[in-house]
Amino acid sequence: MLRAIQLRSVRLLPRALALRRSLSTRPEAPFTAGQPLFETRPFMLKPGELTPGITALEYFDRRIRLAEKLPNSSVAIVVGSTVQFASGSVFHPFQQNNDLFYLSGWNEPDSVIVIEKPDSNLENVVFHMIVPPKDTHAELWEGPKTGVEGAREIFNADESEDTFRVGTYLEKVIKRNKNIFIDMPKTQRKTVANAFQNFFSIGGNSKYSTVEGVVNANSSGKPVKPLSNLIAEMRVIKSDAELRVMRRAGQISGRAYNQAFAKRFKTERTLKAYLEYRFISGGCDKSAYIPVVGSGTNALCIHYTRNDDAMYQDEMTLVDAAGALGGYCADISRTWPNSGKFTKPQAELYQAVLNVEKSVIEQCTESVGASLHDLHEMSISYFKRELRNTGMGDLTTLELNRLYPHYIGHNLGLDVHDTPSYSRMAKLRAGQVVTVEPGIYVPDDLKYPKHYRNIGIRVEDDIAVGKDTYTNLTIEAAKEIVDIERIAEVGVTTPLEDEVLEVF
Repeated sequence: MLRAIQLRSVRLLPRALALRRSLSTRPEAPFTAGQPLFETRPFMLKPGELTPGITALEYFDRRIRLAEKLPNSSVAIVVGSTVQFASGSVFHPFQQNNDLFYLSGWNEPDSVIVIEKPDSNLENVVFHMIVPPKDTHAELWEGPKTGVEGAREIFNADESEDTFRVGTYLEKVIKRNKNIFIDMPKTQRKTVANAFQNFFSIGGNSKYSTVEGVVNANSSGKPVKPLSNLIAEMRVIKSDAELRVMRRAGQISGRAYNQAFAKRFKTERTLKAYLEYRFISGGCDKSAYIPVVGSGTNALCIHYTRNDDAMYQDEMTLVDAAGALGGYCADISRTWPNSGKFTKPQAELYQAVLNVEKSVIEQCTESVGASLHDLHEMSISYFKRELRNTGMGDLTTLELNRLYPHYIGHNLGLDVHDTPSYSRMAKLRAGQVVTVEPGIYVPDDLKYPKHYRNIGIRVEDDIAVGKDTYTNLTIEAAKEIVDIERIAEVGVTTPLEDEVLEVF
């Protein structure tokens, strides 16, 4: 409705608070919230941003773009994530449903957003948020919550409600619309109260036992359709603001690798810890995923995450790790010798992988007209050529699949493997971000040259597709043999602050 546009404009006005403050005295925040905002964390966000680099206006525009895809008299429901527990009361770090995050910037658990499109007039689109209310007892244990009022005043909801009344609230919205779009939560939730757990309950008078039950009971004769594919079509093409955030995450992560090249590590876990420290001290929020740090034969396992072995000087280490910023992921793989100097066989096999990666990256433009599937087929062809040059002979595709068993890459964004429903057969489009990550994993098998056995190598970068060109978002991470060896010998010349006060 028009009210959403008015609230959005208020949100984007510059505030009186300075962006950069001295850290000697904590400034008094005008309110508390359940996630960083400019008013509470001015060193993390700029005025108008709801999350690092992304403004309230952009989130509003995303909702309108989704509404344009919906027929009239439609409701799109996105159920957020809950806190997941590792064991007993020990919980995992919270990870929001990224479709909900993409449409709202809301990063608190136990929430639902609803986009209601009553007619063709987009000014009548209603943005609903169902969120945990302010609660003194809960906040004593869990920290501040933004609450129902904050959902309206900060996140620009036209209507908001607390999770006590989620069942009856959804009932009313569903009943007055003809089309329902929702992705049912994959995790089985026995009750609506369990869907919004911790200190919240929908109350004893609810007639619904599940979220699915609310939809089923009020959708008789109405089509219920999946929503994620519509959102994936939007998420796959990044805005300029998204690309800036991803570029910064790639830059920070790439520089962390260079710092690691300059050091010698005795164990995989210390290398893992060092990289994660550098990601965060450089300005990222966290690691984008569980790092892979595989030394020696451990590099033959593509998703080796034990990271508990020693690192021997005559071996190489394959690392797949990167940071995330504002929800957006980087994804980098590098392989380098523990000694700091490539042996002749290591250099030969590494150069073969690097040549494949560089050749594929050159095809990552819209004008080339290739799909991810096409890039993979190209990588197979390039690998056959490169491995023939190493003396491994003419390999068939089946034989190569044993050495190169994974795909060339994937979409990247809020998820590491972003928008998996988006077809690999679709032609690359400007604004798409894909990884290019060829790898070779030579087992201890007599059919392969002895000097190449038990070597695993992967080189991966994040590529933003343009019309006639591309941008390597992770270009800071050295990958040429001469550069890696030089860094290992003399260290890093690019200064890297331990603490970055202004990420952008």
